[in-house]
Amino acid sequence: MTEEKEKLEEKKMRMMLVGAGAVGESILKVMQWRDQKGEWLKYVLVCDYDLKRAEEVVGMMKGDSRFEASKIDATNTEKMAELIREHKIDFVMDAAPPFASNMIFDAAFKTGADYGSMGTWSVPMENPAYGLGIENSYTEPMTKYNFDRHEAWKKQGNMAVICMGIDPGVVNVFAKYAATELLDEITEVHVKDGGNLSVPGADPDDIMFGFNVWTVLDEVMNPNVEYDKEKGGFIVEKAFAGQEVYEMPEGVGKNTLVKVEHEEVVTMARYLSQYGLKKATFKISLDENLITALKVLDKLGLRSIKPVQVGDVKVVPRDVVAACAPQPKDIGDEMTGKMLVGVQCIGKKDGKEKEYFLYQPFDNQESIERWGTQAVTAQTGFGAALALELIGRGIWKEAGVYAPEYFDPKPYLELMKESGYKYGIIEK
Repeated sequence: MTEEKEKLEEKKMRMMLVGAGAVGESILKVMQWRDQKGEWLKYVLVCDYDLKRAEEVVGMMKGDSRFEASKIDATNTEKMAELIREHKIDFVMDAAPPFASNMIFDAAFKTGADYGSMGTWSVPMENPAYGLGIENSYTEPMTKYNFDRHEAWKKQGNMAVICMGIDPGVVNVFAKYAATELLDEITEVHVKDGGNLSVPGADPDDIMFGFNVWTVLDEVMNPNVEYDKEKGGFIVEKAFAGQEVYEMPEGVGKNTLVKVEHEEVVTMARYLSQYGLKKATFKISLDENLITALKVLDKLGLRSIKPVQVGDVKVVPRDVVAACAPQPKDIGDEMTGKMLVGVQCIGKKDGKEKEYFLYQPFDNQESIERWGTQAVTAQTGFGAALALELIGRGIWKEAGVYAPEYFDPKPYLELMKESGYKYGIIEK
């Protein structure tokens, strides 16, 4: 091998995926498809607490020698660091439950590896104050742990990109594109997460989480946060506030949406204020059965992460719920309809008021047929995989801790077109 080829090989990504759940599986399937010749992805160590699950996902790669399975405890920073060093990993992709995110983030930093995630960990107070000031309702606000370490990452010369799935992730790119390409001034961004998925003939009393159960119990039931510059910054309210009906495109129709805690309101306030941003919200469409179930679980203390004594053993209530609830990877074959995630962008162009809706639709039956997984998880995995491609190809490259809207949005949108990851822009 020539010296030039050796240098090119050294630049190729050696990734460790922490968390081989449905989204992690989706990420790898898209990455493998996008780089079949190994032009930028050299190796992936697929890690999970359940080794059999990691091996199952590697098996889905159909004999691709770049993929290898390993068992890992994502809460053990030292053990993760050992594995990173042993396999010469230069990029750690966090697809684990949110409670492990800070430990994975630290393991990457400790070893000089770059890092990516699809969300962050937050800890609400037992008795939130609500009202103005996120710090009055959270002991650890979302993204704070990561952004507080920006200078340390920058000094070390490594990059962390948090929040790079679909939402947060693709919608952040959309908002940046609206701010820099569609509008002269962007004053409001409102993320809308909805769809029209249904199971023909299903029991009307069925409850479907549709996404990582731990994540749902966190972000949906936590006090929700919105950004309002004119009111002083971040406003915190009780779960399920701000209900509205929004007409989604692509035949999806009307969705009833409620506010939940989500990283976009924080990252967009951080990066888009320079373009005039004054308001940001995140709203999601939730099934009435799920809302009722979540409220009951909360009142019974079953979303707690504090161990309780049950006979001779201690159990974490949320672990029990997560173990008993239908898992995303086991749901989906029978569902019809679409997921549709977008962002409403309001501002001015040439002195006139303008409003755009930028969105990404994902059909469930097409997702099952092509990717073998349901739309909710495949849509998130696809979004993350394209961000990883930009990182692997050296297009997103910087030292420090960032979110997707820090970067030029055009290369990402170009990848969306090239890969068939459909998106639309509607002027309202």
